[in-house]
Amino acid sequence: MLFHVEMTVTIPHDFPSEKADAIKAAEKAYAQDLQRQGKWVHLWRVAGRYSNISIFDVESVDELHTLLSSLPLFPFMDIHVTPLARHPSAI
Repeated sequence: MLFHVEMTVTIPHDFPSEKADAIKAAEKAYAQDLQRQGKWVHLWRVAGRYSNISIFDVESVDELHTLLSSLPLFPFMDIHVTPLARHPSAI
């Protein structure tokens, strides 16, 4: 199942920078692992924002929820998920 996922991160300005840096490093490692597994198929930065647009290929909505809620930055994210279906005109 393919999903378009938009994630916007908002870390509070008063959050300790050392903790934020550690969370970001853990996030990067986790995201790269999911990409290597083929679950996080595409990852694009949205220019000018602390945001990304991604495509996930997972077995179920439950699996997607588990992956997203396991992201180290999850507590600081606003996430929008759109399920995708193949377009009849796609080549």
